[in-house]
Order: sequence, then C-alpha cells, then structure tokens
Amino acid sequence: MQSGVTSENKKLKYSNLSCKMPQAESAIPDSVVGQISFPIEKIVQYPLPGYVAPTSVNFSPDDNLISYLFSPDQTLSRKVFTFDLTTCKQDLFFSPPDGGLDEDNLSEEEKFRRERLRERGLGVTRYEWVKTCSKKTTIMVPLPAGIYFMDHSSQPLLKLPSGSSPIVDPHLSPDGTMLAYVRNHELHVLDLLYNKSKQLTSGANGTTKTHAVAEYIAQEEMGRKNGYWWSPDSKYIAFTEVDSSEIPLYRIMHQGKSTVGSEAQEEHAYPFTGATNVKVRLGVVPVIGGSITWMDLCCGANLDDEYLARVNWINGDTLVAQVLNRSHSKLKLNKSDIKTGERKCILVEEHSTWINLHDCFTPVDKGNGFIWASEKTGFRHLYLHDENGVCVGPITQGDWMVEQIVGVNEASGYIYFTGTLDGPLECHLYRAKLFPQNELESPVKLTSGKGKHLVVLDHQMQKFADVHESLDSPPKVSLCSLHDGSLIMSLYEQQTSTLVTVKKLQLEPPKIFQIQAKDGTVLYGALYKPDVEKFGPPPYKTMISMYGGPGVQLVSDSWANMVDMRAQFLRSKGILVWKMDNRGSSRRGLAFEGAIKHNFGRFDAEDQVAGAEWLMKEGLAKPGHIGLYGWSYGGYLSAISLSRFPDVFNCAVSGAPVTSWDGYDSFYTEKYMGMPDDNKTGYSYGSVMTHVGELKGKLLLIHGLIDENVHFRHTARLLNALVGARKVYELLIFPDARHMPRPHKDRLYMEERIWDFIHRSL
Repeated sequence: MQSGVTSENKKLKYSNLSCKMPQAESAIPDSVVGQISFPIEKIVQYPLPGYVAPTSVNFSPDDNLISYLFSPDQTLSRKVFTFDLTTCKQDLFFSPPDGGLDEDNLSEEEKFRRERLRERGLGVTRYEWVKTCSKKTTIMVPLPAGIYFMDHSSQPLLKLPSGSSPIVDPHLSPDGTMLAYVRNHELHVLDLLYNKSKQLTSGANGTTKTHAVAEYIAQEEMGRKNGYWWSPDSKYIAFTEVDSSEIPLYRIMHQGKSTVGSEAQEEHAYPFTGATNVKVRLGVVPVIGGSITWMDLCCGANLDDEYLARVNWINGDTLVAQVLNRSHSKLKLNKSDIKTGERKCILVEEHSTWINLHDCFTPVDKGNGFIWASEKTGFRHLYLHDENGVCVGPITQGDWMVEQIVGVNEASGYIYFTGTLDGPLECHLYRAKLFPQNELESPVKLTSGKGKHLVVLDHQMQKFADVHESLDSPPKVSLCSLHDGSLIMSLYEQQTSTLVTVKKLQLEPPKIFQIQAKDGTVLYGALYKPDVEKFGPPPYKTMISMYGGPGVQLVSDSWANMVDMRAQFLRSKGILVWKMDNRGSSRRGLAFEGAIKHNFGRFDAEDQVAGAEWLMKEGLAKPGHIGLYGWSYGGYLSAISLSRFPDVFNCAVSGAPVTSWDGYDSFYTEKYMGMPDDNKTGYSYGSVMTHVGELKGKLLLIHGLIDENVHFRHTARLLNALVGARKVYELLIFPDARHMPRPHKDRLYMEERIWDFIHRSL
C-alpha cells in the first residue's frame, strides 16, 4: 500500500459528508413500504437517487489532497471539498460567497455552453488547481461574479470581476502564473503575480468573427469545447479564429415573451447539411503580447480540410492539428512550426465507414513520438508512432475498444487506459506495456467490481481515485494502488439499502438480456418488469424507451439504469419498460455502428421491432399495446418506427425529433448520411414525413420553441405532413425551452402530460 496507508487501518467513509436523509423519510417500516405510491414528482427530481456522490475528483499538485465537488444537502448546488490523505480529514475548501452559479445569473454565452455540455450542476461547476512552486494549495474557481482564488489560509479572493462583460472559458497556464480567458470575443491573459490583464487578439465583432471560442459545431458535435490551448511552457497560446460570415443566419423567435423586436428574437449561424460551414483559422500568440503567427491552415475553405477537430502541443513549441475532411473518411495530423506557420502532414487516418474523433493523442518523450488511437481493425486501439508519424507497432488489440488514456509512465514503461475488454456493458481501468518488444500481452485489469469505473491518477503515478457504479451499487469513491488495483481506503460509499427513495419507491434494477437482430447481431436490452404480486403475471402493456442514434449507449451495467425514474414510474403502474441498443449505437465497434451508414430510420427501427417481437414471443409484452418514447434522435426513432410499423406499435411520445435530415447540421448529418445530393434516397427514406401515410397509432410530439439544436421547424414540418395525410396528433409546446425543458415546473408538467397520454393511448 502507498504512503504508509493500508486498507486495514485507514478504511473510512466521509462520515460528516454522507447523505443526510430528510427526517420525514428517515424511517419507513417495511410493512408500510408496499403501500406507498410513486409520485410523478420523483421522475423530475435532481440529483437522481444515489447521484449525490462527489464529482470532478482530482489530486492536488502535491498529491496530498483529493478534491471534489459535493453537495452536503443533496441538491444540484455543489461546493469544493478536500480530503487530506495524510490526516484522513475532510474539509469544506470553497463555498461561493454569493451562492455561486444558478440558472438566473448566467450570461447568454454560458447558457449556450451549458446546453452543449448538458450541464445541470449549480453552485460551483468546475475548478482548477494552481500549479506553482509555492507551498500553498490554491484553486481557481470561475463563477458568474468573476474568477475566485482560494487557499486554505485565506478568504476567497475575487481577482477578476465579471462586471458588465462576462468571462468565458478561463484556464490557468501550466506553470500556474497566468490565467487565460475570453471576454468580448477576444483572448485575454491575466498575470496573477501583478494582477494585470492583457488583450492578445483583436478584430472580433461577436457576430461573424470570434477568437478563442469553439464554434457551435465543435461544441455540439465534435466534443471540442475549447477554442484555445496553452503551450506546455506557458509562453504561447494557440487559438482559433472563427469566421461565420458566409453562413445565412437562422432566426428563432421568442413567441412566449411579452416583448417584440430584437428582444424577442435571436439569430444563429447554423450550418445546415450540404451548405456552407464556418471557416476556422489557427493562430499562435505569445502571452507577453505581440504579432500572431497564423498556421498554414484554413478549415472550411476546401472539402479536404473542412473541420479543425483537435489541437495538441508536442515537444513544447510544435502544434499538431487534427483536420477532418467533409466526408469524414480522412483525418490528417498536421505538425506546424509556430514560428513560421509551415505545416507537414505526419499521419493520415482513413476509413470507408467514418472517422470517430477521440482524445487519445499523447506525446511521449522517447523518440519524440506519440501515442495514437485508430479503428483500422474495426475497434479503437492504441499504437505507438515515431516523431515522423510512422507506426512503430500496436499497444493493444482485440475485439474490444480503448476509450480513454488516463496516464502514461515512460519510466516504468506502462500506459493506463479505460476500455471494454471485460464486455461492452462495463468500463474498467487497464495497464499495458507502452513499448512492447514481442507479442502483445493481454492488458492487466486494475479495477474490481462489475460495472463502470471513472478513474483519476495521481501525479506520481502511484495511486488512483476510482468512482465506481453498477446496476446494484450507487456511485462510490475509493483510493486504490496503481500497482495492483488493491484498495487503499474507501473515501465515499453508499449502500443501496440505505437510500430512502430507492426503498420507499421499491426501485428494482432492470435485468439485462441478449437478443439477436435479423442478421444475427447480438443486441443488449434492459427489462423493467412490473411486480407480479401487484399486477399479476405477464404479458403487460409495454413502453419501449429508445435513443438508437450513434455515439450513445443506453444499456449498460450502471446505476443510471437503476434510477431511470420514468421507467421505474411506469413499472410501478404495471407497465413493462424495455430499452435496447440497436445497431448504430456506441461502444460495440465500427461495424456495429456503421450498420446505419446512409440509412437512418431503417435498420435502427427494424432492430427495435426485433426487440418488440422478442418481448411478445417471450410472453412479456401484450400485442397491440406496445408504445415508444424517446428524445432527440430517440424522438425521431420513436416517430418513424410508429409510422413504419403500424401493426407493431400503437403509440409514441416523440420529444424534440429530427423529422427530416435535410434540416439538421452539417457535421453530424453528413458523417452518417452523406451529402444530401449524394444520398437522396437515404434522406427521403429517413424522413418521418415519408412514412406518415402509414401511421395508425397515436402520436404525442413535444418540442421547445427556442430549441437552437433541433429547431422547432422539424416538428412544424411534420405537422404539415400529418395534416396533409389527415392523421391525428397531439402537441405539447414549451415556448421558452431549448432542446429540453429545464425549469422544474416545466419538467413536472411534461411528465404529467406524458403519463396522461400513455395512460389513454397504450
């Protein structure tokens, strides 16, 4: 065990941070539990039962502290806590002086960023450790009021007030002496020693040109949240310049407002499929100020260099830009000289299905090379490359995938990563040899306990914090040895039996099943079965919860499936709930995902039919009483499945659906469906409107009027088709909602209307 701490003498819990249950719920006799109803309000409660565990877990720069965000009162409003690994003492480290972030004190830019991140947290939502030579342990906390700094020995210090101009995306330099941030669409840097700010870029206008902020497509579809990157030596910052002047603005009217004119409208440079994308340049500027060096690259200017996917620093003063072509078939790694801007392509990744972006690019000191992840075998695996991009050899292999690199220790010759070696329903930490000499050895698993593990390694590569959850266990946090995965101490633990809501509402974990698609492909499904003693034996009326689109996995061995509160609510009403990941879903390899290439609405819907047929064959689902519900892609899939298969499904709840793919964004749609002019048949067949003539079942459509992701126009176009085909529909509109209603009252009202519809229609 590390640091002289053993699992025998230091196994403890956060006793004073444990979940304090409300007194009214603290004691429920077992004889009464079965008589308590499941109030619909529980569907919209946040955080979900069990998800009050610490989040954003990190090690301090000296590895003596573990920091995390936590809410002692079990709300969404979190504060920064620390746990001292030497004294085993936990402390409240930072509490926002003004309560911190809430939904009402955010700038418009931050509201949109939260939409992109699907962020619901309040209070403190992120923090960074200040890495300096000082013995003080200091953190930086961005809040709506400005940027705070805090150490153990002082009060919170507001170093950079927001004022009338919001501060966007602040990040500390690697050496901890400066803070970069975006204000008024320009990149700035604050010298923390002298508390002086300097503007590094100019020329942005906030409408058609911005600096250092990731464009919409990058945030929403590429998984790239940043528009600037510190150099490792803290002397330079690489940043993007985004030019959207060639994109026609898409106007959204706020029909729910009492005002008119400019206050009741907003405009977005939304790049529709087949149309123009933004142009993105990559520049480098010294942090002391001075002229900008532009790299020999302009994404969006030609189809071969369409998207700036990722930016990485290597060897201290060299940039590596990942550039994706418009058809998503080729990704280039371009190495650029930051003094001249000259670039050289060192690696080309090509695949006929598509390229999935990742964050596995990692420089290594040995030979000035790098680690790269490729799906050239059909599964994402790690490969070692030299400084010229030549592949030295594989690090991992097999019919499973690497998800993230979490640490590299060149001295010991090991690489640490998470992946699916133990099955696609789980996620574990593994260790492999970084420089394998002969035949590859199987990676060593370091996490124990089935389910999903989110891990953070300490800086000395001796220990790791493990956030572990499964169907049977809510999230818990442990400190483990990186040598063999053994437990050093338990930091935070919850028992399912002690969670009042779980016991009171009699939540039961779903059972995982394997079925086969028509082509024999194995599909995983989760079944929420009603209580036989209350509702008798099957078959039951059935609702199928679906997403079905790429990049998402619904069915896994995770606590999230245990506390799927809508599914549990329906189960409590005697309705069987089924969810299944059809072909096209993630974490199963490229062939499994690629089955839906150019064919949205075809094989994904047919797999869902196979799931329904299996339920009926097993005597679980009652024929003629099978409904669907889903949101976004799931809303699309529920609507098109109801239309295509009127004799299988009799009702559907469709939330914020893409109803025709010619109305969605370029990056996502073209990756999977190709260009509209090149796949007219696929676009036509994949439109819900093509199939509404076959519709027999009942359809409830839900949409926010100011949804800037899936525009309300999608639902409006479908309504025209339904009217033209003389089909009955129901419509639930939220005038002030974007991609999903956020206020508690709106979500509660929505769930009431959904349940009323299901009760009447199923």
